[in-house]
Amino acid sequence: MAFNFSAFAYIIALIVDAFLIFFSLFHVIAFDELKTDYKNPIDQCNSLNPLVLPEYILHLLFNFIFACSGEWFSLVLNIPLLAYHINRYRTRPVMSGPGLYDPTSIMNADVLTKCQREGWIKLAFYLLSFFYYLYGMIYSLISA
Repeated sequence: MAFNFSAFAYIIALIVDAFLIFFSLFHVIAFDELKTDYKNPIDQCNSLNPLVLPEYILHLLFNFIFACSGEWFSLVLNIPLLAYHINRYRTRPVMSGPGLYDPTSIMNADVLTKCQREGWIKLAFYLLSFFYYLYGMIYSLISA
């Protein structure tokens, strides 16, 4: 059993993925609060928008580490979500600050449903990725 850069990449991915799970879970809860009119859209968008760029940067960070360590299959699994993040941020509404969510349009039923579905899909992806990274870490520690 040896510790190599591949195992380090998976350990970083596990830690970062845990944060991404919490971010996506927070998004799901926030959109449910909006749907049930528990919070107003301005406060909700002010709490969600600061989390968008850290989520994207963290996801890009451990994928960069995967590329440096030669974990190509793990990188290929994450490329569709990376491409979606880039496209989503590129086509975001015109706003004065960073973020994706506009308080004036977030209460639209179509936008709210899309954002809620996006949160659930990201949560499922990050949860499945977490277990894959755990497997990858154990495999890279045993095989080295």
